[in-house]
Amino acid sequence: MKSEKKPAVYDESSFDILEGLEPVKLRPGQFTHTEHPLHITQEVIDNSIDEALAGHAKHLTVRLLENGVIEVEDDGRGIPVGKHPVKHVPVIQAAFGTLYAGGKFKKTSGEGAYTYSGGLHGVGVAVTNALSEFLEAEVKRDGKRHMLRFENGELAKPLKSLGAASGTGTLVRFKPNPKYFDSSELPVEQLTDLLRAKAGLLQGLTVEFLDNRDGKGTPQIFKYDAGLKSMLAEFVDGEAPLTSEIEGSWYAAESDEGFTPGEGAAWIFAWFENGSGDGESFVNLIPTPQGGTHVSGLKNAIFEVVRSYIDHHGILPKGVKLTADDTFKNVSYVLSGKLLDPSFANQTKDKLTSREAVKTLDKTTRPSIEAWFSHNASQAKAIAELAIKHAVARQRAGTKVERRKTSGVVLLPGKLADCESGNSEETEVYLVEGDSAGGSAKQARDKYYQAIFPMRGKGLNVWEKDRTESLQNLEIHDLALAIGIGPHGLTEVVDWTKLRYGKVIILADADVDGLHIQALLLTLFFKHFPQLLDRGHVYVGCPPLFRLDVDGEGKKRPAKKLYAMDEAELKSTEEHLRKEGYKKWQIGRFKGLGEMNPPELRETTLAPETRKLLRVTLPESQRVEATQTFDLLMAKSRAGDRRTWMEQRGGEVES
Repeated sequence: MKSEKKPAVYDESSFDILEGLEPVKLRPGQFTHTEHPLHITQEVIDNSIDEALAGHAKHLTVRLLENGVIEVEDDGRGIPVGKHPVKHVPVIQAAFGTLYAGGKFKKTSGEGAYTYSGGLHGVGVAVTNALSEFLEAEVKRDGKRHMLRFENGELAKPLKSLGAASGTGTLVRFKPNPKYFDSSELPVEQLTDLLRAKAGLLQGLTVEFLDNRDGKGTPQIFKYDAGLKSMLAEFVDGEAPLTSEIEGSWYAAESDEGFTPGEGAAWIFAWFENGSGDGESFVNLIPTPQGGTHVSGLKNAIFEVVRSYIDHHGILPKGVKLTADDTFKNVSYVLSGKLLDPSFANQTKDKLTSREAVKTLDKTTRPSIEAWFSHNASQAKAIAELAIKHAVARQRAGTKVERRKTSGVVLLPGKLADCESGNSEETEVYLVEGDSAGGSAKQARDKYYQAIFPMRGKGLNVWEKDRTESLQNLEIHDLALAIGIGPHGLTEVVDWTKLRYGKVIILADADVDGLHIQALLLTLFFKHFPQLLDRGHVYVGCPPLFRLDVDGEGKKRPAKKLYAMDEAELKSTEEHLRKEGYKKWQIGRFKGLGEMNPPELRETTLAPETRKLLRVTLPESQRVEATQTFDLLMAKSRAGDRRTWMEQRGGEVES
């Protein structure tokens, strides 16, 4: 006889409190890449690099030893070994054994160990420890050598002194636990490239790498006296540039208005025959392989200088519109930014999201680029002509696509504010909540390539409806017409030449109703436009929650308006303002997109240089799980299961 399932219990015993490093072990993917142990190795390396960046380390050594053991050693100051004044445990023990512990928080007060660093949240080496079979740390400091050992993230041998020692430094020895990674093998080539980049970006630093897993390794030494110039030559594989290189650096002094002393960048770029707008970018010596707002700042500076040159000489053909991509298309670059408190898209720091970085890099690099254009007239003309050539070719391609797409008799929805371009490689449509926000968005957009499609509040939940039923809904019918692609299945043949916009961007208020609208639209795309998702055409726009109106304080500190995406960015922005010497500002919270005036909406949410977009992706391996989750959350027939799920998982919600 089948026993009845007992109802879920919802009381005090239902809640688990994860302590120490348990959150990392439970969900390692939230803290690091889990394909292989490179990122947890990089966390240890970055601590040593921060010592070099602060001027205290000149030599870094990384060793791969037998049985998967890794060593990272530097000649910096050595991690402090005394007891923390509040927690009463050795600081080095807290650094490796506690999340959100480190010397990189008090950047603005002058009390922290580092002003500029890649580490932000104090989780890096603690994650390494949590995901390792063992981790040993040896420190030379104050004339003594100290050591402690962790096993599976737990303290196994407390800190003890091993006697006298000369010099200073830290050595971390650890073995990644293979159960947390798809592969326990380190990608040695990627690691080597990373170390080479560190040496190139920080002149004066010697990096030694030894792959001694077979006991027969030979050390490799990386030290670049030419710095960024050597790195660019390696990136383009020795290709000769079409123009001479534009190289420079600038870092703020105490007297520079609007900057924190020390902020700035170093850069080198040129136009190449095979250039494609790609390069290598870094923030505080941390690689950002997906670029981010610092790259957008450099790109914008180049665009403004080239556009100014073209306008001044009157050489732009009638009817041709220049874009930043036209001026950046053949550029290859190396960019190293230095920011007080950078914000990244995730813990793995692949992409910089600090909104202020756009303005910082624009202001930092533009004077140097303008000076180069003034002193290199023939090359400046060649660059301008190349950009115009790209613009003309792009618009011709767009015209051809548009003619092909509008050959049939199709009337677009009346509420759609369409864009001028017909090239889906550059066009984008915003699905905006409400007429008020839609009106502001129409005024804020760049009508050349940005379209606005106002939504009338919460749409239809289509999870349990077929495509015919869904298309009977006027809003969905109009949306399909606007996009140019009708509902389809995973295996159906779709004519992608009819796609009118390369980016379909969901833009809703950052409140509960807005998130509900976002969920309904994502359900629509997942259910009836799955290939649109698979091809990477669907995005979610992220408007800011806060505005800061900063009071001016004389000529040195002008009044300004700033924005923060969330509570964390708000706190970071306030710290930055204090470091700059500002004392007064007012904080406002946006209740909805309709509260923003067009300039605010453009700067924060529509302008590619300063907006934050999240591309919606779904790995094929997760499709079954995603389908089950959508069914649980969106199916009306599963209200009971949904209630049980919320009771069991409610404690995991992050407020």
